[in-house]
Amino acid sequence: MNKIRLEVLGLSASQSQSGSFAMILGEQGKNRRLPIIIGMFEAQAIALVLEKIQASRPMTHDLFKHFASAFNFRVQEILISDLREGVFYSRIVCLSENSERIEIDARPSDAIAIGLRFNAPIFTYASILSEAGIVVNENEEENQENDPTAEAPETETPTTKTPITEFTVEQLNELLNEALDEEDYEKAARIRDEIQKRGA
Repeated sequence: MNKIRLEVLGLSASQSQSGSFAMILGEQGKNRRLPIIIGMFEAQAIALVLEKIQASRPMTHDLFKHFASAFNFRVQEILISDLREGVFYSRIVCLSENSERIEIDARPSDAIAIGLRFNAPIFTYASILSEAGIVVNENEEENQENDPTAEAPETETPTTKTPITEFTVEQLNELLNEALDEEDYEKAARIRDEIQKRGA
């Protein structure tokens, strides 16, 4: 299967789930994004690596790295391997001392928190990115910003207080574009899921 390399672009606090965060993965060198909702602890573990902050005591993911290194295991790559009923699955692909390949099932948040500590690349399959990815059209955004004469669409924007299940597909697409413009990837992911449920 065709694999696509991803990179962690950042974390944003969840507005709908207290204590949760949206981890934003991006297709390397391209404009597709893959938002995944993760817990606070995992978000903190990822943020420490991204910000190059050394914790005073080893965290759980640091312990995994020290344990693996002590037994000459190394993480070769992180693979977001499946998407079932809106839930992402992943595997930590390791190499043993004698180069035996071992795959360990893990939540994406844990897998990525560990993979970052090993500087391991992150991959997913093209089919998953096609199904759950969100395209950010940077060129269109730049053109609108640079063209002061560009007119805004005349269609009314649906209120965000209304449940998304009550919107038409056309209105959902409008909301999706607004969420992407605001870089609210968690909201964009919810709207994307609703559009996909309707087979649009």
